[in-house]
Amino acid sequence: MTHLTVRDIAEKLEQAYPRRMAMDWDNPGLQTGHMDGKADKIMVALDATDEVVEQCVCADADLLVTHHPLLMSGIRKVNDESMAGRRILAMAEHRISHYAIHTNYDAAMMSDLAADRLALWDRKILEITGETDGKPYGIGYAGRLSAPVTARELCALVKKAFGLEAVRLFGAPDRKVQYAAVSPGSGKSMIGPALASGAELLITGDIGHHDGLDAVDQGLMIIDAGHYGIEHIFIGHMEGWLKEAFPQAEVLTARVKEPFVTL
Repeated sequence: MTHLTVRDIAEKLEQAYPRRMAMDWDNPGLQTGHMDGKADKIMVALDATDEVVEQCVCADADLLVTHHPLLMSGIRKVNDESMAGRRILAMAEHRISHYAIHTNYDAAMMSDLAADRLALWDRKILEITGETDGKPYGIGYAGRLSAPVTARELCALVKKAFGLEAVRLFGAPDRKVQYAAVSPGSGKSMIGPALASGAELLITGDIGHHDGLDAVDQGLMIIDAGHYGIEHIFIGHMEGWLKEAFPQAEVLTARVKEPFVTL
């Protein structure tokens, strides 16, 4: 029997979501494991948390594909006394490789998926980060909604589009919106580009108190749908993509949810 290898998966992912499209500070690619390691059973998740790694072990998975990289900064020791060390050891001991596709996926796919769910049209890239074959790419989109709605109504639309129980709104609930922006993940740095685009409201995550207040004072409302709240769409999309690209593989998705509870 011929086994799929991590290299098979990585090369196909690299073709679809080239690492050159990632931001300079990012660390996509193979995080742990061997390129020639077996990859017949693949687990998909947003993050390589302790819980997700344990699910990989219990499922006897060969490869974990996540959106967020496990390693974003230097690590000087690999032992069970650190969070990253525990996860690396657990994956190594069970011969599980880990591959991440982060801002390269954001630029190549995530922003489009999010804008599609909101039915934004006449789209413009919020922050252009590069160009390939003469075509710009980047993070986030600004575009027109199908019809003017109040901020309150847009909150309901966002909750339905991303399967969320709640969102936070910075701004007046009854103010009308027709030109909106969306930037999956942590969107503090996208407030400036959203304002420059002429958007009336930005849909993103991880907005702090003062960032939200300052944005509203500059005329930009914000719907904070959470970091996980928007980016969890990666899991279903990547599951489908892997099944189509590698029909011989068994593809599983991790049991994950918002990392916090609103009480």
